[in-house]
Amino acid sequence: MARRTISGVLPILHTPFQEDDTIDLSVLQSEVNWALSVGAHGMGTAMVSELLRLTAEERISLTHALVEMVAGRGITFVSVGAESTGQAVHYAKVAQQAGIDAIMAIPPLTTRLPPASLCAYYCAIADAVDLPLIVQDASGYVGQPIPLSVSLDLLEKYGEEKILFKPEANPVGPNLSALRDGTGGRAKVFEGSGGIYLVDSYCRGIVGTMPGMDLLDGVVALWNALEQNDDETAYRLYAPICAIVALQLQAGLDGFLAIEKYLMVQRGIFKTARRRGPYNWELDDETAAEVDRLFAHMTTALQQSPLAVRTA
Repeated sequence: MARRTISGVLPILHTPFQEDDTIDLSVLQSEVNWALSVGAHGMGTAMVSELLRLTAEERISLTHALVEMVAGRGITFVSVGAESTGQAVHYAKVAQQAGIDAIMAIPPLTTRLPPASLCAYYCAIADAVDLPLIVQDASGYVGQPIPLSVSLDLLEKYGEEKILFKPEANPVGPNLSALRDGTGGRAKVFEGSGGIYLVDSYCRGIVGTMPGMDLLDGVVALWNALEQNDDETAYRLYAPICAIVALQLQAGLDGFLAIEKYLMVQRGIFKTARRRGPYNWELDDETAAEVDRLFAHMTTALQQSPLAVRTA
């Protein structure tokens, strides 16, 4: 069977919870269906799926649910990053057995690894499965940065069809260009900072973006505008998207989760904005009001865009 091309707009699932803190599978299916209806090329799990707050059994269950719910209608990928190489390899093997198209991994969070150990960690994951591996540097908001030398070594060892990249270390743009130039343009790179750097990253040669679900219809239209060199539409959409993500970034991962789930409730897709605790930031009324104003601006820009995917 031919391997799917990993590219385009690939949002990260938000995990919906019921009041008893269990995963709401019916809402998750609605989220998956909505994402595909507005033009997502697929979807996956990562930090804003609250993976680090799920049990091992829940992570595995979510992997199987993703494959079953997408049902071949788009790309699927899951994050397998963990605190030990053994855990990460286990999650990677589960993903392959479930029928996932690709895996993604951040480095361990509790140990700051030297380059050789970091490379060994990724090599073990890559060798364990016959799936593309997206190397994620999420250090803009969690974990350690991945040295350029590690990325270059991995690409040289495995090639561009096996190793892809999602660099989120600051400064994102220059780091992205360094990866591009250091690999002679071979590196396949995804933007992954909620869309705040999407326009700049697109100009630097990315193959796709991995936003949250909350602004997905706007990000799809923005991506389509960039693909068609329509700067006027692109910047009209980009301004409110960028402003909302700036508000999310002020509180790191908890900021993303709080505002993204708030907007999923506002959209009527989620029943509740419940997050797994503990967390250190709550969405206050004044920030919520600003999010509402900006979301209204994005909706207006979307309605004016000839490149938006229309849903019934």
